[in-house]
Amino acid sequence: MKKYFQTIKNSKLFAGITEGEVEAMLQCLSASVKTFKKGDIIYRAGENISSVAMLLDGKIHIQKEDFWGNLSILDAVSPGELFGEVFACLENEPMAYNAEAVKDSAVLLLDVQRVLTTCTNACKFHARLIRNLLSAISDKNRVLTQKMLHMSQRTTREKLLSYLSEQSLKQGSPAFDIPFNRQQLADFLSVDRSAMSAELGKMKNEGLLEFDKNHFVLR
Repeated sequence: MKKYFQTIKNSKLFAGITEGEVEAMLQCLSASVKTFKKGDIIYRAGENISSVAMLLDGKIHIQKEDFWGNLSILDAVSPGELFGEVFACLENEPMAYNAEAVKDSAVLLLDVQRVLTTCTNACKFHARLIRNLLSAISDKNRVLTQKMLHMSQRTTREKLLSYLSEQSLKQGSPAFDIPFNRQQLADFLSVDRSAMSAELGKMKNEGLLEFDKNHFVLR
């Protein structure tokens, strides 16, 4: 736990809570750390979960697979971010997607009932934690809404430009990295990889952008 303490302390979930309070709260919430290998499924669609998860190290993809095996990536989780929190709060609602480790990862697990219920110690910072959780859920809803805006674009080019523009604005620079490789980006935007790669090549030739692997520069 000590190895990842700064990541935990600097996360949005513990924003506004002092270092000493975070240490006390981790004990109060029966926090535990689990490690996963690349390719491991942390949460599986259809199962009921009771823990809010925070990625401490590595990378997690939130993804959905249909009956025919077609994969759609809903989100990429970075260290300090939560996942599974919505379904952990909905006691009788099973997970609607998989959470898969795409790198070797470490995950902090917090008992959702201890998060949502004021503890017997009546710690004064617990109310702040609940507000932070609600804020994190709202932010996740914003991210999914933004993804829907990308998806609503009619062509592969428009979807790419919508996503890349958002990433540029988010990172405050025309030069930025995205959290996906080519196949993952295609799965995120629900487009054919070959068609997407061809469109990227066309836009590069037209001088709209430059790219090298997952690094892009908008012109």
